[in-house]
Amino acid sequence: MKILAQEMLARAASAPDSIAVVDDLGRHSTSKVVAAAQTLADRIASIDAGAPTVLIQADNTWHTVAAALAVGLRGGVVAVFSPHAAESEFELAIEDIDPDLVVAEPRSMTHWAVSDTAFPILHDAFETHRLRARRSFRDVERWDGGTAIAMTSGSTGRPKCVVQSEQAIRYACQSTIDTVGLQPGEPVGAFVPLSSVAAFCFGMYLPAHLGGTMVSVGKWSPSVALEVMARERVAWTMLVPTMALQLSVVEGAEGTLSSMRAMTIGGGPMNERTLRQAETHLGTTFLRVFGMSECLGHTTPQLDDPPAVRLGRDGRPFPGTIVRAVDGVGVPVPPDEIGDAQVKGPSLFVGYARGGTPTPPELTADGFLPTGDLVEVAADGSIRVMGRQKQIIIRGGRNIDINELEAAIASIPQVVQVCVVPVPDDLLGERAAALVVTGGPQLTLHDVTEQLAQSDFPKFKWPEYLFTVEDLPQNRVGKLSRPDAVGLASRLVALTDPSSAQTR
Repeated sequence: MKILAQEMLARAASAPDSIAVVDDLGRHSTSKVVAAAQTLADRIASIDAGAPTVLIQADNTWHTVAAALAVGLRGGVVAVFSPHAAESEFELAIEDIDPDLVVAEPRSMTHWAVSDTAFPILHDAFETHRLRARRSFRDVERWDGGTAIAMTSGSTGRPKCVVQSEQAIRYACQSTIDTVGLQPGEPVGAFVPLSSVAAFCFGMYLPAHLGGTMVSVGKWSPSVALEVMARERVAWTMLVPTMALQLSVVEGAEGTLSSMRAMTIGGGPMNERTLRQAETHLGTTFLRVFGMSECLGHTTPQLDDPPAVRLGRDGRPFPGTIVRAVDGVGVPVPPDEIGDAQVKGPSLFVGYARGGTPTPPELTADGFLPTGDLVEVAADGSIRVMGRQKQIIIRGGRNIDINELEAAIASIPQVVQVCVVPVPDDLLGERAAALVVTGGPQLTLHDVTEQLAQSDFPKFKWPEYLFTVEDLPQNRVGKLSRPDAVGLASRLVALTDPSSAQTR
């Protein structure tokens, strides 16, 4: 954060009244944000002259920006953390990151159960925020060049704290700026919670680096977000698919985002037809991408790509990044064949935080990161992610590929979104249950299987339960939560009459 902090100091000196952040609390000038950052930086320096590792409350307000800049002014490392995270998650973050300070509102510190024994020093930070600190700081050299840390959603297994360098963040931001054609001073939307690596990069760092305005809402509301985007003439934002599709069904949404140059969509299952309908209705251009916390935003289509590429595939690698598909022994497969995805590029992460230091990623001999995804790389360099490598339902000893079944159901015109999950079965071990969002009338299982039959989709792979839901379960950053989807489907199955239209 050191580079960004210096950029913001220069901006405050040259254009103090420029608006740095628009949020639920109002409009906040660059001079106001930088002054708060300097106040906190001075408080930190009074505790220890060294550079700290600081866990900050990330709440999509100007407070998050000011706290992050303060850490940058001290040459430190910032770890963003959700105010809604559970006490158990905070304990994991303390174990993995071992921060020197915690900066947050008192209610968040209480919610996380911040220990005054571990952090005995208490000071005001700025405004409503307080800081708790250890008596001395560990050297930030322990992070091997890392500057920002964020906990993954933890959709599978133990959550991981991803460590990224400022150089990686700047590369991902600048690649996006160049693709979209963003200009200095333009507003950028920050609607995904800033406690994720991608949102911290593209929602907070990018607008500050651009010299623009970060526009956000504290709690996601499609109607409120749409009104704010239109009012502030947001030039670009990044959303997960569910959020983007929710915008398109807001009453009166037609043409509302005609002043927006583009909206980047990533982080969940997508369907070309549905995306095309949504972008046309909203009046903007969608860019379907593929990225991960470990290698920030590493693909994007171009604004002038045809819809089949922009919306039907997952972009091309940023300049300097390579995405390849390999077979089981690591040999690249020919174009248009599906293989295991591997990536290498300037936004590759430093490692996962463990015990206060980064554990480097396990790379191939030639420096590629296996992502755990299946990918198809076309001759033109565009990619299409085909799902996870190990995402199957085992029904009576026969494997059902979840990715394949979801793609088949998503092709049905009435389906806006779909998630297929396994539900337990005493006889067969597992059965396939589909949760679908239609944006209209409910679908029955017969409706779906009839159309699967017409497309010659193998019968043994058909779902055995189908439920129309208003929204798919999401985690805190708006991504599909498969564990919650499994729980929802299991509860619905338990309540279902075996003779109903939801089962076969």
